[in-house]
Amino acid sequence: MSILLLQLGNVFRGEVVKRPSKHCKTPYVADVQIENGDEILGHSLSLGCCGLADKGSEVLMTIPQSSTSNKKAVCSHRIDLSLFRDLERNEEIVIGINPKIGENIAEEALKQNCIRNLINVQSYTREVKIMNSRFDFAGIDGNGKPFLLEVKNVPLADYVDVPKKERNNYIDEIKNKGFDEKIAYFPDGYRKNSTDVVSPRALKHIQELEEIAKKGTVRTILCFIIQRSDANRFQTSNVDLIYKKAVYQAHQNGVEINTIQVDWNKEGECHFVRNDLPISLKNGEFIPI
Repeated sequence: MSILLLQLGNVFRGEVVKRPSKHCKTPYVADVQIENGDEILGHSLSLGCCGLADKGSEVLMTIPQSSTSNKKAVCSHRIDLSLFRDLERNEEIVIGINPKIGENIAEEALKQNCIRNLINVQSYTREVKIMNSRFDFAGIDGNGKPFLLEVKNVPLADYVDVPKKERNNYIDEIKNKGFDEKIAYFPDGYRKNSTDVVSPRALKHIQELEEIAKKGTVRTILCFIIQRSDANRFQTSNVDLIYKKAVYQAHQNGVEINTIQVDWNKEGECHFVRNDLPISLKNGEFIPI
């Protein structure tokens, strides 16, 4: 029986017309045309998500709960999912692109014992500040040992993990791949220079998890939430070799690396798929599961 991890409220379909919006210039707001033809403002927490929430993208949205603040909300809707179509293979898939939802998925996975080697936890707290980072979860595992759990959202996958300008060099290899034979990868995104770190925050998290792990008193776990079901493996991305090296080194020094793969549908239901996706941190070598 499939495990339901999350259920969004009413889901609205729309197409991104422009991001940033012509009405609000922040890159976190997009103009989205919904099914009745109206144009609304959608909050895009993942920015353009490497094309999954940019102009022409079909997205699925929810209406956020009313804020307790007296400040009027700029956006009437929040972009949570993207409907991706592979026209050559005649396939489509719903992808979770809201990074905050990744944390909620992780919490439900924690409650329902879906995180590998982290079951029957005795207690946990969300968003705990330790050293110079705020980690997503801290708690006591089933054996009474303290743990830290940091979550990273993974909406991106492709048949090859290479910089976009090099992708055309792999066309023959891509054509021979099945739709669900993609590599899920993290991170990727805008950088001023190709040698820059994609996410300084993510780099700081893994470096501080490593430092804590070396002391041996607290379990440190990095869990990648793969919000799509068309990938058959995960790796730290080749577009950010600094982060890739840092995760590999941290794992060598005791940081546990996990994945949770989920499957979304158009009704906003998120189901657990697996927690044993093959994981590569260096040169195609897979870590023991």
